[in-house]
Amino acid sequence: MIELLTANTPNGKKISIMLEEIDFEYKVTKVNINKDEQFKPEFTKLSPFNKIPVIIDHNNNESLFESGAILIYLAEKSGKFYNKNERSIINQWLMGQMAYVGPMLGQHHQFHHYNPGKSKFGENRYFEISERIYKELDRRLSVSKYLAGENYTIADIATFPWIARHEWHDIGLKRFSNLSRWYLEISKREAVIKGYDLLKKGEVIPNV
Repeated sequence: MIELLTANTPNGKKISIMLEEIDFEYKVTKVNINKDEQFKPEFTKLSPFNKIPVIIDHNNNESLFESGAILIYLAEKSGKFYNKNERSIINQWLMGQMAYVGPMLGQHHQFHHYNPGKSKFGENRYFEISERIYKELDRRLSVSKYLAGENYTIADIATFPWIARHEWHDIGLKRFSNLSRWYLEISKREAVIKGYDLLKKGEVIPNV
């Protein structure tokens, strides 16, 4: 059984979506990041950077931190969404999400959604970067069904929850036809619908 220690964030939703996709038994242990529970010593032992999510695989008593590493672990364990013949391209798009898409959209959230009016420079900078990310993803998806090619992979699972906050971004997902097509297709997957509702409170994936 997999224990998922997380908060209800895009990085957390990556893992719940993946666990639903591979049909692994799991339970969610909520980490209240608004109350700094991620800084408790027992959590720091599992996650040295004090970040969620973390998983504990109770079948072999192994724990992992960093959402990208967790996705790779679960993909290798299940044999799904990480085809051996495609791993080079999957890894590139997965690392692009980890190093660029997530962090930059996260900064946009901080300036534009959580703290508007505190820094015009920050708001403009991260809005422009986020808009560029939309354009770059749209360009890729104009020539590829999914991010890493013709198959749905952990690269898509990693990226989807960040685009699912498009209403926060105020960029206009509808303007990007290829990204919208990808988003809508993934949002209809039963496992994605279940995994997105991380805390089982009836949370619904936003429409385009």
